[in-house]
This record gives sequence, structure tokens and C-alpha cells, in this order.
Amino acid sequence: MDHPHLGADTSAPELSNDSGLLNDPRCHPERSEGSASGLLSDFGWNDAVAIAFAATADPGDVPARVVAVHRNRIDVVTNAGEQSATLEPRLLKAAAEDRPATGDWIVLRTDPSGTAARARQVIARRTAFIRGAAGEKAVPQVVAANIDLVLVVMALPHDVNDRRLERYLALAWESGATPAVVLTKCDLAHDVDEQQARVRAVAPGIDVVAVSATSDDGIRTLWTLMTRGSTVAMLGSSGVGKSTLVNRLAERAVMRTADVDRDGRGRHTTTHRQLAQLGNGVLVIDTPGMREIQLWSAEAGLEQVFDDITTLSESCRFGDCRHEQEPGCAVTAAIADGTLARERVESWRKLVREAARASIQGDAVAASAERAQLRTLMRAVRVHVRAKHER
Repeated sequence: MDHPHLGADTSAPELSNDSGLLNDPRCHPERSEGSASGLLSDFGWNDAVAIAFAATADPGDVPARVVAVHRNRIDVVTNAGEQSATLEPRLLKAAAEDRPATGDWIVLRTDPSGTAARARQVIARRTAFIRGAAGEKAVPQVVAANIDLVLVVMALPHDVNDRRLERYLALAWESGATPAVVLTKCDLAHDVDEQQARVRAVAPGIDVVAVSATSDDGIRTLWTLMTRGSTVAMLGSSGVGKSTLVNRLAERAVMRTADVDRDGRGRHTTTHRQLAQLGNGVLVIDTPGMREIQLWSAEAGLEQVFDDITTLSESCRFGDCRHEQEPGCAVTAAIADGTLARERVESWRKLVREAARASIQGDAVAASAERAQLRTLMRAVRVHVRAKHER
């Protein structure tokens, strides 16, 4: 992979020497002997990450950023270049959200020969896009970590879906990153302006950009949303053109793509989340198409997405109004006078119920993990006591 030099993240806090971290060589891996000329600075390394790493690493550890996650291993980049790594047993047994995800910064330990590496710890995430994993078992799945901008990608003319967009935006806001909407394949649509207006009605105040990777329409506008040194996550259904768009922005083939069908529908090509570099100092995470978008801890995100309903609720007569048949309900009044779509309110109710259910399930998952940790601890204590008495 090429490694064009990226600028430093100027938003990161300055290192303080109060605790001696400023002079700790672990805070400055780019200065280490045999480094690849500060390669990590090309992948978002900054003072904030340096402080977090130095606070958790042991002598001999090195920092790394996760660029791809596979079933039994991860691909990482360090100052020595790119390599594969396995997970220490503790990380393998950790809860799903505590294991390394694409975009994570981790503490890495390499063997003396430099041929093998083990991920020891995930450094605290600044932001994370988390959804409920597909399937019946309620577990969170970290889709992308340490991201600054979430691009929700939908393809014209067939893929724009208001209800699915609301789900994406709720999780995007909840992640701590800033969301935007990208409408791809605008060269295949005759109603681009109308489609953009439709999306803006669902996502007021959010940037909506229509682009074409073949004709370059909208590409320059899209660039204005991405700042040097930032990490961008592209999320959307299979075949909407995420990988093609990444290749166009990078001006080289960094992602595998497939030809579109005659009706403009693309085909699934991305099989795992992957972090790549664009030419202007931006990092991008391409993700496989998502068939299910289950909410997970999205209460704050829903307030952002449905700010119109939240604002109206403040004018309801009763503080606990459910916006159904209560007298003095500002929400039902807005539906009646046509200023608020009934379908939007029904979607809000559905997602609020789903978020509440996910919160309850999340508490149950956390309690189960805590019980498992307690059982492991008690087994270790019993083994220790038994060994002590057998001496």
C-alpha cells in the first residue's frame, strides 16, 4: 500500500510534561530506531493517542492501528510497516465490543524475531459506530472506531430508503462522529434534486451530496466535507458503490469492485472492513454492505435524528405524553395540520421501542459477562487454595 504523508491532527491536545509523558519514548514511536520515517503519523497518530498508549503500554510494546479484521487475526500498521497479528487469549475471550475493530489503536507486542505479533490491549476509543449484530443473540458489534465523519451511502435511483436512513443516522450520531449522506450514481437518475430534497427532509441540517464516480459530479463537493488527518467511515447497503467511490477519491484501485448490472444495481464485493489512505491525507474505512441495521444504545442519536419531534414534545400539555391520544399533544396536532408526516412519527415510535429493548438486552449481556468473570475468578481462587493445601 502507498503511504503518502498525512498532516497531524491539529485538534489533538498538547502533551503535558507534568507526568513525564512528554519525554517518554513510547509517546514518540516515530523517533524510535529503525522506524519507517514516522509511518504511524500517516495513519492518524497524534498527541492524544500517544498519551493513551503510554499510559497503558509496557516496555517492549509498540503502538499499531488496525486496518482490517479477519476471523482469527487482524491486519495492523506500525512504524515498521503493515503486518498480521493474533489476539492474546484475554482479548479473544473478551466481549465483542472490547475486541479490536477496524480503526482501533492497539498495544502490540512482537517477538524478538519480528515475525509474529500479538494484540495485547485496545486503547480507549474516541468514537465508535456500534450496531446490534445480525442474528437472534443480542450483542453489540463495533463497525468502525476512532472515526470523525460517517458517510451514509445510498445509490440513485433505487436505494434511497427513508426509514433505513433514520436508522443509520441514529447510530452515526450516537457514535460521536458527524454524519453526512452521499447519494451515488447520480448520473443514472433524472430526479437528483428531488431525491436530495427528500433526504434533507428526513435529515435536516445534515450535508447531502449527490456524486458520480464515473462522471465526477459532486466529487469536489464531497472533498470539502473531509479534513486532512481525519478518518471517514462509509456505510451502506451492498452494491451502492462504496468501494468504487473510495477508489475514485484515492485515484487508485485500493478496493476491489465489480461491474454494475444494466439497471444500475451494483454487486457485493467488500467482505471485511478495511482502512485505506486517500491522496489528500484522509483515511477511509470501507465496510461490507449491511442487510440489517439493529440499534444499540442509540437514545441520544434518536434525539438528534428526530429533533423535530423532540422539539414539538416540549410543547405538549403533559410531560410524559406518548403522542397518541392525549389532549394537548403538539405532535398529534402537527400530524393533523400536515406539518409532520405520520410515517415519520411511526418510525420514531418503532425505533424508540427498539432502542429501549436493546438497552435492556445490553444490560443483560453486561450482567452475563460480569457473572462469567466472577466464575473465572472463583475458579482461580479455588485452584490457588487447593494448591496451597497440597504443599
